[in-house]
Amino acid sequence: MKKKSNIGWIVKIVLISVVASMAFTLASTEIIGRAGLAVAYALLAVFIVIGLVFDMIGVAITAAKEAPFHSMGSRRERGAAESLRLLRNADKAASFCNDVVGDVTGIVSGTTAALIAARLMEGVNTENILLPLLISGCVTGLTIGGKAFGKAIAISNSTAIVHTVGKLIGIVSKRGGKK
Repeated sequence: MKKKSNIGWIVKIVLISVVASMAFTLASTEIIGRAGLAVAYALLAVFIVIGLVFDMIGVAITAAKEAPFHSMGSRRERGAAESLRLLRNADKAASFCNDVVGDVTGIVSGTTAALIAARLMEGVNTENILLPLLISGCVTGLTIGGKAFGKAIAISNSTAIVHTVGKLIGIVSKRGGKK
């Protein structure tokens, strides 16, 4: 059996990644340039949390089994069909969650942290590297530690996480007129 080519999918996620990265970077640059530091830190936290949540979803999709969703589907539970669709397309769904959203938010959170550090360094002796190092270290630690924590949760609660995402997809697709 000949394996189906994924070139189209790869091109699509590369383009989505580029556009998302540019949009998030532009937004963070504009917001940080105009807003106070509290808003800048809040934006940085939002990027980190989005990345962690999508990383958990991607791991849950790869860890979940189809059997519980067949049972849910037979009982006509909301989100069961959408959850099965996610599991049957686990490679693409997990790639989107972990690589597109997760990696883009990781990169943009690094850029946002650098912008915050640069703003804090205005008028300060530029030889003082401690502040940028602290900000970078904290963002890295929160991201990596959060992903490690999230992976454990995602693996042990994969069915519940995938089902919740399936329900959300069902709600959104019904509102958008898509099935």
